[in-house]
Amino acid sequence: MRAFRRLCIVVITVFLLLTAGLNLFLVGVKDRNEGVYRVEAKRLADEIAQTGNYDLEKYPHITGVSGAEDGELYMSDEHYLIIEAGGMLYRVEYIVGNGQYSIAAINCVFGALFVLMIGLLYYIREHIIVPFGRLNNVPQELARGNLAVPIPEEKSRFFGKFTWGVNLLRESIEESRKKEITMQRDKKLLLLSLSHDIKTPLSAIKLNARALSKGLYKDEGKRRAAAESIHTRADEIERFVSEITKAASEDFMSFEVTQGEAFLSVIIARIEARYAPQLVMSGTEFAIQKYDDCILSCDPDRLAECLQNLIENAIKYGDGRRIEISFDKMDGCELITVSNTGCTLEAKELPQIFESFHRGNNADRVQGNGLGLFICKKLMGLMNGEVYADIRDECFYITLVVKMA
Repeated sequence: MRAFRRLCIVVITVFLLLTAGLNLFLVGVKDRNEGVYRVEAKRLADEIAQTGNYDLEKYPHITGVSGAEDGELYMSDEHYLIIEAGGMLYRVEYIVGNGQYSIAAINCVFGALFVLMIGLLYYIREHIIVPFGRLNNVPQELARGNLAVPIPEEKSRFFGKFTWGVNLLRESIEESRKKEITMQRDKKLLLLSLSHDIKTPLSAIKLNARALSKGLYKDEGKRRAAAESIHTRADEIERFVSEITKAASEDFMSFEVTQGEAFLSVIIARIEARYAPQLVMSGTEFAIQKYDDCILSCDPDRLAECLQNLIENAIKYGDGRRIEISFDKMDGCELITVSNTGCTLEAKELPQIFESFHRGNNADRVQGNGLGLFICKKLMGLMNGEVYADIRDECFYITLVVKMA
């Protein structure tokens, strides 16, 4: 707010200084223009003295000349001055420029501009600066985890949608936190329960193993039964461990999809606007093949997210020469393929690339968490679609299969 006040003071001061400077300039010009008639009167006197005649067409500011013999030399309603030429007095009438009126008109215009400027600054203060000032601390409080920070409602068309979006963000963060707490609690209870369940077969295994090691079972049948018991208990432990692994790997991310319809051209336009300037700057050839526009059955935001993940992977793991988006149709589905040159992934790793946290052998020097393709797989499944990958001629191809509406 202080910075805006200083800006207003500077703008108003500069405007007033410019107005004052222009007025001084116009006053000087007016004085110079209104002194022209004196010069013309002097030239007229010289002409009369030399020739005894005069030509008023040479003197645009002089409207009439009267001699002393006309009588009433000093009687005139016009502006005039008395000159002497050839021993005689003459009344020279002249017109005065309208410089004073011009200055007044210009000052009226500047006054209107000044009022308009003050109104504009006030409008900016009331509808932009003040509402923004009320939202200044909201991002910091949300970053600190204070989800109860009050967010004032704004009807301003500049910030109304922004505050509504911030409120949605806060509600989304709060909902995610609740889900995370619930999930962590459920997992903790599951792990405690499974840990308790493991103790029973583990105790049986230890008892049977101790009996076998000390030779307590003389009968071959009992030794075989003890070994089978150990095997059975080991299977139980393996099952419990599988459940623990599954609980640790599943549902660590929640996905929500709002199924709807969207034009393919709209989604591709979003991707092109997002990545074309960036790839041109980096020297990567970015090609989007021709396609027949159609209506897709999908969540447009989620489908765009999948395409963004694929292009980000192409940027990170490709050689930077070419990235291409191509299209095809098959069995009522639109096939959108993102390909990049310079693939170093081994074909044997293709079945694992859609697993969570999996990173291929070509990811050693690239930062990432191995979730991009996993997210694509989940989202495409929720949109009743599919995703698959292939490697051909050292190029990586990954295709989204999207149903058409």
